[in-house]
Amino acid sequence: MKQKKLVLTWEEVQELADLVPVEAALLNLATASLKHAYAPYSNFHVGAAILLESGEMLGGSNQENAAYPMCLCAERVALSAAASQHPNIVIKTMAITVKAPNQVIGQPAMPCGSCRQALCEKEYQQKQAIRLVVRGEKGSIYCFKSAKDILPFSFDASFL
Repeated sequence: MKQKKLVLTWEEVQELADLVPVEAALLNLATASLKHAYAPYSNFHVGAAILLESGEMLGGSNQENAAYPMCLCAERVALSAAASQHPNIVIKTMAITVKAPNQVIGQPAMPCGSCRQALCEKEYQQKQAIRLVVRGEKGSIYCFKSAKDILPFSFDASFL
C-alpha cells in the first residue's frame, strides 16, 4: 500500500479592507443578499455573489422549502442566475457569507458538498477556475484560487 498526502492551500485575510476592492464589493453584495434569504426552518441565512468577467455582479440567497430536498443553496441560486442571465460570460469569483439568529458565526462557513460539486462543474464547463472568497458573519476571510481546492476529487464529464 502506498500512502499519499493531500495539501490544501488558501489565503487568509483578517479584514474586508485587506481584500482587493472588487472582492470587498463582492463580499458586501453577498452580505446584502442575506436579507433576501428565505430560511423559516433553519433560520440560517446564506448570501452569495458572483463576479462575471464582464465586471457585473449578481447576488443570490438560500431559499428553503418545507420539503427539505427542494431547498436551494445561495451558491447554486447565484450560479443559476449567472447561467440564465449571462450564459456565455465566465464567472471569475464567488463570495459567500452567512448569518444565524442565535450565534455570531466567527469563521468561514464553507459551501455544502452539492454546491462544491456545482462550482467544480461550472469550472469544468467554462475551462477556468472560480476564485472563492468566504467568511462568516465576522472574523477571518478565506480565499481559494479554485473550487477544486475545496473539492479536490470532484467528479466531471471526463469520467463519462
